[in-house]
Amino acid sequence: MNRLTCFLICFFISVTQGFEIPISGLPEFAEYGDLTELAPGKFQFVPETRRFQRSISGESGEMMDNVDQVTLYSYKVQSTITSRMANTVIQTKVVNNSPQPQNVVFDVQIPKGAFISNFSMTVDGTTFTSSIREKTVGRALYSQARAKGKTAGLVRSRALDMENFKTEVNVLPGAKVQFELRYQEVKWRKLGSYEHRLHLQPGRLAKHLEVDVWIVEPQGIKFLHVPDTFDGHFDGVPVLSKGQQKAHVSFRPTVAQQRKCSNCSETAVDGELVVMYDVNREEKAGELEVFNGYFVHFFAPDNLDPIPKNILFVIDVSGSMWGIKMKQTVEAMKTILDDLRAEDQFSVVDFNHNVRTWRNDLVSATKTQVADAKKYIEKIQPSGGTNINEALLRAIFILNEANNLGMLDPESVSLIILVSDGDPTVGELKLSKIQKNVKQSIRDNISLFSLGIGFDVDYDFLKRLSNENRGIAQRIYGNQDTSSQLKKFYNQVSTPLLRNVQFNYPHTSVSDVTQNSFHNYFGGSEIVVAGKFDPEKAEQLQSIITATSANTELVLETLAEMDDLEKFLAKDKHADPDFTKKLWAYLTINQLLAERSLAPTAAAKRKITKSILQMSLEHHLVTPLTAMVIENEAGDERMLADAPPQDHSCCSGALYYGSKVAPSSVPSWVHPSPTPMIPMPVLGAQVLEATPPPHVMRVENDPHFIIYLPKSEKNVCFNIDSEPGKILNLVSDPELGILVNGQLIGAKKPQNEKLRTYFGKLGFYFQSEDMKIEISTETIALSRGSRTSTLSWSDTARSINQRVLVSVKKEQSVTVTLNKDMSFSVLLHRVWKKHPINVDFLGIYIPPTNKFSPKAHGLIGMVSIDHLAKVAERGCERASATDGKVLSGANASGTKTKRMMGGSLGRGMGGHQQMWRWEGHEEQQRRVSPFQTRRPAQPNHTPCLPRRGLQKDYRTDQVSGTEVPCWFVHNSGKGFIDGHYKDYFVPQLYSFLKRP
Repeated sequence: MNRLTCFLICFFISVTQGFEIPISGLPEFAEYGDLTELAPGKFQFVPETRRFQRSISGESGEMMDNVDQVTLYSYKVQSTITSRMANTVIQTKVVNNSPQPQNVVFDVQIPKGAFISNFSMTVDGTTFTSSIREKTVGRALYSQARAKGKTAGLVRSRALDMENFKTEVNVLPGAKVQFELRYQEVKWRKLGSYEHRLHLQPGRLAKHLEVDVWIVEPQGIKFLHVPDTFDGHFDGVPVLSKGQQKAHVSFRPTVAQQRKCSNCSETAVDGELVVMYDVNREEKAGELEVFNGYFVHFFAPDNLDPIPKNILFVIDVSGSMWGIKMKQTVEAMKTILDDLRAEDQFSVVDFNHNVRTWRNDLVSATKTQVADAKKYIEKIQPSGGTNINEALLRAIFILNEANNLGMLDPESVSLIILVSDGDPTVGELKLSKIQKNVKQSIRDNISLFSLGIGFDVDYDFLKRLSNENRGIAQRIYGNQDTSSQLKKFYNQVSTPLLRNVQFNYPHTSVSDVTQNSFHNYFGGSEIVVAGKFDPEKAEQLQSIITATSANTELVLETLAEMDDLEKFLAKDKHADPDFTKKLWAYLTINQLLAERSLAPTAAAKRKITKSILQMSLEHHLVTPLTAMVIENEAGDERMLADAPPQDHSCCSGALYYGSKVAPSSVPSWVHPSPTPMIPMPVLGAQVLEATPPPHVMRVENDPHFIIYLPKSEKNVCFNIDSEPGKILNLVSDPELGILVNGQLIGAKKPQNEKLRTYFGKLGFYFQSEDMKIEISTETIALSRGSRTSTLSWSDTARSINQRVLVSVKKEQSVTVTLNKDMSFSVLLHRVWKKHPINVDFLGIYIPPTNKFSPKAHGLIGMVSIDHLAKVAERGCERASATDGKVLSGANASGTKTKRMMGGSLGRGMGGHQQMWRWEGHEEQQRRVSPFQTRRPAQPNHTPCLPRRGLQKDYRTDQVSGTEVPCWFVHNSGKGFIDGHYKDYFVPQLYSFLKRP
């Protein structure tokens, strides 16, 4: 009999109410009015929302070849991805047109690590459904009623990252058969994108071939891309449509388009359809999503400097590596060495029955050293046996010695990458003993990654070896593509951005959390943590992430926006309402499988096995401990589909194997020791005080300086009218090495013939710490030496670096504290984005208790000097003594009540108004050089003659502000400040004020 091999696919995504895909047009697509159709095969960034619809002619009228005795009527795949949780439904319909019975094979490739959740088929009117059973139970049921002429099973594929689900049935003449398979998986971020691979191999022309991929991401979709993987044959066939949070890819070639040539009967649909995308994450480092009693936490910060790495390459050069394996490995290593950064240290260990080292210690990755290492690798000639134990111990010794001798940067990360194609044949041969030796020798700050080339290597051993030592293992397929596989893996671990990443949640409302502590975080990847959440015990869920970057300790706080997510998901019929539950189950089962392989005792292994089995049955998933029983309604015909032996470490495709820590394990530095009380609110992770102390020096609006004079207990206010781009020095203290500068930005356009200016950027420099902090309305950048970390206004976060603490309160403020007793607070003012005039700006608050040195200067720093403050107070006290009632209806000589527009706006609100009142006339005031010592005011001279008024303090009310009494000095503070305000211009954001 003829055998029809149908459908080799590699799809992912979709669990919907029913499986209906339109044959022509896109009628179900109409509700996505914000989607924009993109050109196929191109990276697209869509600046506006528009949509086009492609008309697809029906294929039903096209002539099919009559030579086939079995007709593939339809071949449909619908996939949905909701927040990285992918569900896939594959459905095919076959008709036997032959006068003889035919065997029909349903052979589908699914990604390794995916869990099959359901399978059903209808054979000539008889429906077979599936159930998940424990393996021994499933086999017993199968033996009782084996289906005649029907088989099913899961087999391991030798293809890259794929497994096969295969069913074979005998079909009578004229009968119809329909197959439907469902499976689920998580999309892991690699090298900056999520990749969805669909292996299409129907084997023949399909009357209706329809593939739909729906992507629903609450974070927003950054880009969508479908590369050309069919050598241009289907150019223009994939239709891409992208909105802000939703996207759709449709692949529906007609019968004519499927043909290899115009008169061919063979199909050109034989390869992979790849969908790539990424989500928006510029505004914040993490996304915490809570829904239906479960939470999922995605963490993928990018705006960080790489951490220097110490890396040992341990390469198998035994005889089995001869030929293409060695050639491809050498090619990959040359590229990898070129990619090392100047601050990295490295060495190479190669081994067969002996162990050699290119250098006996770590060396810096200079161009000379890299070139020499490449020459060494090129000369390697594979031969002999395989001594894995000795090679790994040598690499560990090199790293340990370098650490003992103080040669390693304490802020660096240490990695060992093992490349081997076989089991040990020389030296220690017992795998458990090798595993024990490595575990005993390796320090807890070293990660071991293992790459197994081909199928001769014991991959399970490499997996245990790496998982136990803070790394992962990956199989490399020994072929012409070996080099690119090696380079791709290295690229995933080449950019460490964080160390010791730990996720913490309130134990009162959260339970069953997946692995939440990770040794490293690498750029371009993503860490995912999930758990159960009880909304009856807490209205909101807040997390605390602690980590160490290249130059600082970080604390990031995230508050889940629960209501917004629920409303968003309710509007979209393609969104999976169970995505949080499924993702939690997927992570938990995979992590338990990995823990089971490392269980130290038989009792521990039995306990873990019981948990895996219970979850597999509860969530209806085929795992290595369960089997799928497929039977008809009567139960007298059964098939059995076992999962293949376990061949994936935790979460196949993930880059991390972590551990679990209790909430009480938060590092001690997260809660610094109490600091001395200062008369201003210290913001950040703490809640803003209800009534902040009033006496601070602050700069707000366009910009208004408010200086508190302790002796008279009065505020003095003055404006600075300058140009956008100018940088004003606020504090310049060369003796203490403290600098604060502010750069002005302008409004969008003038108002009343005047262009208002505001502080758009503030720079802090603490010389003793070599620490620069740049705060803009967009981000907060922390630089120490050549390394930079970036915090976002969208996160509540803290950065702790020796004596400098930077605390960010989400969308509100940043507090910079030096040595626990000197602090500065910066407030963020957001305006309506479409406001015709105003822009986002910053306000700065500085307590007068900050003890600057006598050499301090600057627009604010000078007032902190006692003798200058006293001079100013004398003049302002006399001015206050002349205070009288407010005069109204007067002329421009200064006796009329005047209204001035403030520049601060609340979110989505218009500008507020400020009332200023003053009396008398301006007097001639002598200009004093900012570099002269100011003389006490004489009785016949008034350094400043302020006018009483009201000013805004925004610390407790960032929208409208709180009015505080203030004495206002006109003409940019003339007479109150030393000299002219232009004397305080500096050329760069971190320039000290120059003094003669």
